[in-house]
Amino acid sequence: MLPDVFIQEGPIQARDETTMTANTTTEQIRIFDTTLRDGEQSPGASMTLEEKLQIAEILDEMGVDIIEAGFPIASNGDFEAVSEIAKRSKNSVIAGLARAIHADIDRCGEAVKHAGKGRIHTFVSTSPIHLKFQMNKTEDQVLDIITDTVTRSRNLIDDVEWSAMDATRTPIDYLCRCVEAAIKCGATTINLPDTVGYATPDEYKAMFEQIRERVPDSDKAIFSVHCHDDLGLAVANSLAGVAGGARQIECTINGLGERAGNAALEEIVMAVRTRSDIMPYVTRIDPKFLVRASKMVSGASGFAVQYNKAIVGKNAFAHESGIHQDGMLKNAETYEIMRPEDVGVKATSLVMGKHSGRHAFRDKLKELGFDLGDNALQDAFRRFKDLADRKKHVYDEDIEALVEDEITILGESTKVIALTVIAGTGGPQKAILTMDVNGQHITKECTGDGPVDATFNAIKSIVPHEATLSLYQVHAVTEGTDAQAEVSVRLEAGGRIATGKGADTDTLVASARAYVSAMNKLALRQQTGNPGALQAV
Repeated sequence: MLPDVFIQEGPIQARDETTMTANTTTEQIRIFDTTLRDGEQSPGASMTLEEKLQIAEILDEMGVDIIEAGFPIASNGDFEAVSEIAKRSKNSVIAGLARAIHADIDRCGEAVKHAGKGRIHTFVSTSPIHLKFQMNKTEDQVLDIITDTVTRSRNLIDDVEWSAMDATRTPIDYLCRCVEAAIKCGATTINLPDTVGYATPDEYKAMFEQIRERVPDSDKAIFSVHCHDDLGLAVANSLAGVAGGARQIECTINGLGERAGNAALEEIVMAVRTRSDIMPYVTRIDPKFLVRASKMVSGASGFAVQYNKAIVGKNAFAHESGIHQDGMLKNAETYEIMRPEDVGVKATSLVMGKHSGRHAFRDKLKELGFDLGDNALQDAFRRFKDLADRKKHVYDEDIEALVEDEITILGESTKVIALTVIAGTGGPQKAILTMDVNGQHITKECTGDGPVDATFNAIKSIVPHEATLSLYQVHAVTEGTDAQAEVSVRLEAGGRIATGKGADTDTLVASARAYVSAMNKLALRQQTGNPGALQAV
């Protein structure tokens, strides 16, 4: 049995115990997070000391087993970051990276000595292409380097990790000799990385199986995977390596890292947790920290998380399709294999858009506090679909404004049917307006001092009245250039005041609706005193 592998008795808890396949024993997988080292090597992803300390704190709190805090020889700033993280760590092993050079190893040992549990992680290339073109060394010379540097590291600290850079393009016989030398000199963890993201899962699994079978005393070390995502296989390869006997996974938050990045920590953790039926492993990670850690790393690195990113992306627990929304409302497991709250997401989001169905729309209205009858619901749903065709994102505020506007115009005798506005620097501005007045469609064309004035003049031309405009106010309901505008208009006449609201992605249309709404309300209030106050011509 591998050293320090924890055995947990009893079944792993799946989301739904009725569909769970119980495993009687589960082995712990160590999570080695290299966000602060490999992740920071992404071009443009450099982080400040304070940002690194904050990220290290949340990694330590969420249960990461080993935090690779940096590359101490790279700069004084990196040395300071590794040293400070080592001093502050409460639970995690703190590792520093070192090339197979004495100065690197000594500097790394100096940085991690402050940790309650420190590690030196040293590496050297082993593939023919690296030996020939990068190192200009023979195989025997590299074996001597491994013996020398692992021994030097072990003399400084008990916990030493050795990595064979470009292991997946290294002949298996030579790789066995390198691993054997590292273990013989005291390496406690052996990392066989897919440095350039070249391997496939079957190949990667087979490599670990062969190394562990052929290398003497291989059971004295923990084997580790470190996969890059050049072919999009980093997570799949990492899990395949575990199936081949590795018990440490090196990964980063959001998959941040060189070129196409590393295996994403959040995907590894949730894959193991969700598919415990075929992967009898556990990690120490508390998944409720995943989204929070993702946002922190994204903010510090300046690398936005793509909307469709697994686990932590904005759309990971969002559903717009009417079929999907209908299933989600009946049983969340129809389209979700994880609970959003398990990874730190407040709740599933039923995104309201042009693909949403009536069931989801009705449920959203109830959530917003609207209980509409069948006819009103049908009218509101039609307007919602029209709105969704015009703008990319329909927010709760959009729906509230839309329904409130619908409720306002229901039963009104005067309505806006069509509006065309001609505006610009040349002037004069012109509005061509068609209104429904007591069932009669009337069209008028008017000019004005600006498009809003022209629109209001057209309304007055169709429905003459003496009311004065005492308030005109516009605000965007949501963000963006396609935001829905909500307009408020207040009219006064004969000591009476009426306020109307209108909403539309076109501010002028919203303005016309608001004005007509206020006009209708004012007419109703004036009927007792002057029934003919507002008449169409």
